[in-house]
Amino acid sequence: MTSDRVLRARRNGVGRLTLNRPEAINAVDIDMVRSMLAALDAWRDDADVHLVLLDGVGDRGLCAGGDVRLLREHIVAGRFDAVEEFFRGEYLLNATIDEYPRPFVAFMDGVTMGGGIGISAHGSVRVVTERSRLAMPETRIGFTPDVGGTWLLGRAPGRLGEFLALTGWTMGAADAILCGLADHAVPAAHLPDLAHALETRADPATPNELVLLFDETMEPGPIERARPWIDEAFAGETVAEILERLRAMPETDGEITPSAVHAELVQRAPLALAVTLRAVRRARELPDLRAALAQEYGLVSWFVRTQPDMAEGIRAQVVDKDRSPRWNPATLEGVVDDMIDEAFAHRAPVPLWTDEGEER
Repeated sequence: MTSDRVLRARRNGVGRLTLNRPEAINAVDIDMVRSMLAALDAWRDDADVHLVLLDGVGDRGLCAGGDVRLLREHIVAGRFDAVEEFFRGEYLLNATIDEYPRPFVAFMDGVTMGGGIGISAHGSVRVVTERSRLAMPETRIGFTPDVGGTWLLGRAPGRLGEFLALTGWTMGAADAILCGLADHAVPAAHLPDLAHALETRADPATPNELVLLFDETMEPGPIERARPWIDEAFAGETVAEILERLRAMPETDGEITPSAVHAELVQRAPLALAVTLRAVRRARELPDLRAALAQEYGLVSWFVRTQPDMAEGIRAQVVDKDRSPRWNPATLEGVVDDMIDEAFAHRAPVPLWTDEGEER
């Protein structure tokens, strides 16, 4: 399976995957997912491929996420099987990258969000730049972090995982490294030189050692500076308690303040917030990425098949762009525990993994 939206090249021991949909900040669709999977499968046992490099065409970003416009069209038309087929392929790709036997290097330059995190942050060498903007913004569209996002955020220090998952806050390079979504910061202008070094195998030879030659130490980011009060606020047992803690906090200096975070949270889908808080905390207890992806797959099936918020959120943020979603339920008071229990008990008609652990 090939796609002109994914450029595939093999040179000097490097298998290179380049996302080629710059008009949509390289948002991925099912054909792009299949193309990447086919390339990784072909290179898995290829003795001439020593590492894989992922990057994207254009200077706006590596990948803005999945093609949510198309997903909404499927949801509105009741083509739930097509939606779940996309997520099964996407999650298999995430797991394949995580388990890949070759070093997987990702250039997370510019916008890298949602599905873009899934195809990069599970790699073994993750490079950000001064232009990087990372986020898991799913609650903005009435959904919950997926593509292994709950697994990654569940392992962020302190309560930063809850903060990032619930708010969808955007991280720069320094905060992305702090939160465990990236490893190295390299100036964007040096990425071509780094790619060349990976191909020519200049000493030192391992990808991580090579990247260190280009790595630049960065000043702490705004999330790190705000972490003390973020940890305190997002230790709340429920979303309502988190909001209460934020309201009670004195204002702080800096780019991130309790009142600004509170203002963001009250705009999110109440049901998505409640489900997301439980998902991140449950992910901390799961054994591996595949288990987290299975939990996320059940949740996406539940949202798509039984809830109106995801289609409504995409309409408001991406289609009509009126930024006025009509959430259902409209308030946290309308979210009851039985609804959250139902979300985590839901099983999609076609499972994500078979008993052998492979995607169907």
